[in-house]
This record gives sequence, C-alpha cells and structure tokens, in this order.
Amino acid sequence: MTELTILMPCLNEAETLETCIVKANDYLKRSGVDGEVLIADNGSTDGSQDIAKGLGARVIDVPVKGYGAALGAGISAAKGRFVIMGDSDDSYDFSNLDPFVKELRDGADLVMGNRFKGGIEKDAMPPLHRYLGNPVLSAVGRIFYHTPVGDFHCGLRGFSRQAIQGLHLNTPGMEFASEMVIRATLFDLDIREVPTTLKPDGRSRPPHLRSWRDGWLHLKLLLTFAPYWLFYYPGLVMFWVGLVGFLALMLGPVVVGGITFDVATMILAGALLLTGFQMVCFYILSRIFAVRFNLLPTSRRFERLRAKITVDNACILGGILLLTAMIATLSGVFSWGATGFGDLDARAIVRPTTLAVVCASLGVQSITTGFLASMLQQEIRPDPK
Repeated sequence: MTELTILMPCLNEAETLETCIVKANDYLKRSGVDGEVLIADNGSTDGSQDIAKGLGARVIDVPVKGYGAALGAGISAAKGRFVIMGDSDDSYDFSNLDPFVKELRDGADLVMGNRFKGGIEKDAMPPLHRYLGNPVLSAVGRIFYHTPVGDFHCGLRGFSRQAIQGLHLNTPGMEFASEMVIRATLFDLDIREVPTTLKPDGRSRPPHLRSWRDGWLHLKLLLTFAPYWLFYYPGLVMFWVGLVGFLALMLGPVVVGGITFDVATMILAGALLLTGFQMVCFYILSRIFAVRFNLLPTSRRFERLRAKITVDNACILGGILLLTAMIATLSGVFSWGATGFGDLDARAIVRPTTLAVVCASLGVQSITTGFLASMLQQEIRPDPK
C-alpha cells in the first residue's frame, strides 16, 4: 500500500500548480517515501488539469463546488495510508514534509502545521487574519474543545486517512478545515502540531477565501459542535438568575441600594427563566440527536442525564407545573372575585398571573421535550423490502 498521498485542492491554479507539484515530487524522491501527488480539481478552466497530468500527478474531477468538497473527494480517492494536504497556491513548502511524516509514523492521527511557530513571511497573511481572525477563532476552538492546536486554520496538515474518514466530515466549504480539527478532538484522536512556514502565494488573482463570510462559517461551525457553549451554559445562567429573581419578587418588592424592584422586574425575570429553560431543553435534544447520528461523542454524564429524560418523568414534572399554574390562576380569580370582579390593584393580580403563565409554559415545555427526546431515541427498524 502506498504510504503517503500529497493532496492539493485546485481551482484555476495554473500559475502556481507546477511549482507545488515539482516540490512535492522532489520531496518524495529525496525522502524515499512511497507516495503520490493527487490533485482534486474543482472545475478548473485554465488548463490546471493538463499541467498536473504532465508532471505525473494523478487528477480527479470533483463536480461539487467547494474547498471541503474537493478535499473530501481527494481523501476518499487517496491511495496513501497517510495524507498531507496543502493549498496549491505555493504558500506552503511541499519540499519539507519530514516533520509531518515523522509524527504520522509515530502514531499521530492528525498533525497540524503551526504558521505562528514556523514563521509567516511579510504579506503572506492579511493583518485581519493574522492579528484578529486566526487568533480569535483558534482561541475559541481551544476554549470550547480543549484542542491542543495553536493554529486552527493552517492549510498544511497531515493525517491518517483511515482515522479522518472515520469522522465522516461533510462540510463542503472552507469550514471543512475547522470541522476536521473539531471532530478529531471530540473523538479523542491523537492530534499533534509541528511548525511550518507561510509565504505569500504566487497567484496574480485574489484568493478564493472571503474573510468575513468564511470567518462566520468557521464560527458557526465552532458553535454548532459545542452545544454546551451554544445552549447549555448560557441557558443555565439565565435559568438560575431568572429563577432567583422571580422567586424573590413573588414575595413582594425588593429594595437594593435604594432602588425598588417590583412586578415589572419580576416579569422580566420570568422571561429570563423561560428562555433559559428552553435553551437547556434545546441542548438536551440537540445532544441526543448529535450522539445518535455520530456527530458528537457521548459521555457517562450525558448518558446518566439521558436516562432520566423519559416521557414518564417529563409528564410528572410537567403535570406538577401545570397544576401549580392552575392553582395560581384560581388564586387570581378568587382575589378578583373578592372585589366583586371590579378594579384590582395591578401589583396584586400580576404576581399570581405571572406565576401561572411561567409555570404553564414550563410545564408544556417539559412534556413536549420529554416526548421529542423519546422520539429521537426510538429504534429505527430496517425497511422490510
């Protein structure tokens, strides 16, 4: 079996493709590594395919547009046990791949290049990317996922083809690079990092990357695979802040530092409580879905939580909350009746009414979450046909 595939996605890279392939071929010849150069062409119209074939590279056509689509097809078509991927714009040095191969042979599943450690030449990376986009997104990745990577978006990286194919990566665009690192971290792959250099690319045209659009795609992906940070932690904070404020104000006005908080604040606390509870429910449902379809790994703590999310338990909790809402409603009606159904002090009626609304909403949300969670966990029977 071939040991190494050097994979380059390509879309109209005639200006620089030859240089990249020559460097890759020279590396294979010098190092003695049994390998191939594979070009995943994404619909070039400038003769890139002929250049690649003329230099002995293997070319596959990828009709689905996008950086991720090209790389995904290339990984599937690769003959090598290991794959080293890099852009075909001559910004990365394909003649110096020894650090990547060394780590892969040592058992690493994913070896990331780090341009900040290896060196970024003048004008090789726009200031927006160098000082804001890359550091911020890489920091978010480390905080959310505890990923041991300092350069989340380095385009030069090596990996075990079998390990990465087991992640079932499916994003078609530039965010494919982030998805690879995120899912490799979530599924406990062996991730390592080596210094690499970045120099200005050799193209006369603008790059395919669009800073704000692709930055947003990367950030969305970071949040999508982190339901704790997207739903659970914010929801938990809102729930407890809202609950404490709501219960305190149910007993009457609260004075803090000469400022009186009353029913208006209680209504806002109720809204915060409801929103927080809903976000926690979203977390539970999204995590069940993601674990079921192998988008996220499970954990013992989550399995214990999931075991408690049954229709029976949800209906019991929901029933208690709905009963509380009914009692609060009747209390408000009786208070109104005591006045002969005439005018009421708003502060007197708002408290039981708000309690009824909040408890009813929480009750319905509990029951529907329980049923939906149960539906998501139902066994899928194969089609008898």
